[in-house]
Amino acid sequence: MRIWIDGYEANVQQRVGSGQVAFELLKNIEILDKENEYTILLTKPPISDLPKARKNWKYKIIGPSKLKTLISVPLALYTSLKKPDLIFSPTHYIPRFSPVKRVVTIFDLAFLHFPEMFPKKDLIQLTSWTKFSVLKSDHIITISNFSKQDIIKQYGVQEDKISVAYPGFDKKVFRQIKDKTKVNKIVKKYDIRDNYIIYIGTLQPRKNLIRLFEAFSSLESNNLKLVIVGKTSGPGREGWMYQDILEAPKKLGIKDKVIFTGFVNSENLPFLLTGAKAFVLPSLWEGFGIPVIEAMACGTPVITSNVSSLPEIVGDAGLTVNPYSVDEIKNAIQLLVNKTEFNQKYSNLGLEQAKKYSWERMAEKVLKVFTQI
Repeated sequence: MRIWIDGYEANVQQRVGSGQVAFELLKNIEILDKENEYTILLTKPPISDLPKARKNWKYKIIGPSKLKTLISVPLALYTSLKKPDLIFSPTHYIPRFSPVKRVVTIFDLAFLHFPEMFPKKDLIQLTSWTKFSVLKSDHIITISNFSKQDIIKQYGVQEDKISVAYPGFDKKVFRQIKDKTKVNKIVKKYDIRDNYIIYIGTLQPRKNLIRLFEAFSSLESNNLKLVIVGKTSGPGREGWMYQDILEAPKKLGIKDKVIFTGFVNSENLPFLLTGAKAFVLPSLWEGFGIPVIEAMACGTPVITSNVSSLPEIVGDAGLTVNPYSVDEIKNAIQLLVNKTEFNQKYSNLGLEQAKKYSWERMAEKVLKVFTQI
């Protein structure tokens, strides 16, 4: 088979979310499949950590990036002398026109459920392109059973058109770190001097950070810090509508207790996770939640929401709370911070739960779709 893959989102330095998934799929597909012939479409030369070009694995530079799915990719498909058997997009956007089969990845439909939490331009693009991709693709890959059922409900597509492929985590990076000296060194690098809990993710309203701040501010005998990892802008980890998030700690009188680190590279994240008393993601909606399994893989007890895909991903290995209840978030934090036996229990359960997920398994599921369609 000849397979083309849109590698645009994988070809950035700071990868999170869909960019992280796209990169890991490329890396693992290249390792697993030496038989089929792959062409990876990019709008600029591949950065150094993408798989090296070889027989049956090459890169094709197209442009412009701004009109990629509307013009550049369709033009490349129609003018190619050796057309692929299919094109795979590890994002919500398939090429608008195509002479070959199209496989798309739909992560979640949060924009339909919380439209007020998305910038207007992004909302219009997500709404129109996702609907088009769902209805016109030959097959859909999504990242949880929850998202699969939501896609069926919202768009009325047949169940057998959708395959679930859980994302994974980098097992060489995210692991328990026993060396406390190394942990303390990285922790101090980010000016963290006290016990702390940690959030990792995009700074945007759907992540429910203001309620997390409210819960944190109401903790009894609070000698903790709250570490918020994530960029407000820039390639790879872009936030939006984040001004209220940045201003909330000052309004709640906890400005000196909240540390915004900005972007943290994946090599340092396991040290910050290991040093934390708990990882907290009180999100209102997630298609999967990769930082949750990264935290569990480090042995960090997890507190997350009891909505969307999160109970499916965490199982019984974390504390799940009503994300709309400040009291439930507060009580869960207090339990893990103050009760050593509960902290250790959820640390151990998380380590076992994380073993269920891997990028290799996700790539195998995607390859199976390629052969079946």
